[in-house]
Amino acid sequence: MASETITTSEYIKHHLQNLTFGQKQTEIEPGVWAPSGELGFATSAQEASQMGFWSINVDTMFMSILLGALMMWFFRSAAKKASAGIPTGMQNFAEMVIDFIDDTVRGSFSGGKNNLIAPLALTIFVWIFLMNLMDLIPVDLIPMAVAQGAAVAFGADPHHVFFKIVPSTDPNATLGMALFVFVLMLYYSMKIKGPGGFAGELAFQPFGKWALPINLVLETVTLLAKPFSLGLRLFGNMYAGEMVFILIATMYGAGLVLGSFAGLLQVGWAIFHILIITLQAFIFMVLTTVYLDMAHQEHH
Repeated sequence: MASETITTSEYIKHHLQNLTFGQKQTEIEPGVWAPSGELGFATSAQEASQMGFWSINVDTMFMSILLGALMMWFFRSAAKKASAGIPTGMQNFAEMVIDFIDDTVRGSFSGGKNNLIAPLALTIFVWIFLMNLMDLIPVDLIPMAVAQGAAVAFGADPHHVFFKIVPSTDPNATLGMALFVFVLMLYYSMKIKGPGGFAGELAFQPFGKWALPINLVLETVTLLAKPFSLGLRLFGNMYAGEMVFILIATMYGAGLVLGSFAGLLQVGWAIFHILIITLQAFIFMVLTTVYLDMAHQEHH
């Protein structure tokens, strides 16, 4: 994505666009689009948006699955190599992470015994941390390699090949994880409290049975706000961080002085961003644990 071939605006838009696969659209008359019956990758942001709900952001799926597999490989390898003797560095690190998650869950979850909560918290924290960690890779490194690879292998125009390596900057990924947490909240609310107890909680809390309509509106809005805030908080923070890295990258083509300054900015922002990366994974994990704890609590 050389600066002499595209403008700064085009450079930024290119880095913010996912590699989207879906059913392409054809213009049957001015302003009217219909499915063409052809499946393929979008070559522009407009084409990606026209593909609609059933399109797939292939880069988000690929990176999420790859990082999930890496996480499982790491903990499985650490478990297989664990011994009663002198622990390896891998075993020490794995035990440190597990102890940290275990302590956090014990402090956040008091809803009785549930063997799902701690493994779920561990998975959420490590998986989201790895997703966020991709933001520290130089913004052009992997997208440019993918674009050039597609040009060589398939004859594609590199400017029409997109690849975002940070899954947590895609709201489809963050809201998808939040929706899964929401489903678990509903499941345990129904299981622990029963359908009647759950409905009663929505209808009679917090102002009692005489304020049923107000209770129902307030509790429903509160319930629905949890997954949205959970997903959008992670997306917003990581999207903003990615945007800063992209803006810094545009400075490299503006001369030696600005390029040198951009290098200092990138190092400084990367160091600060490590805190954001870890904090956002931690917040998502803690809130998930707290929400599931609330689903286990019965109001009398």
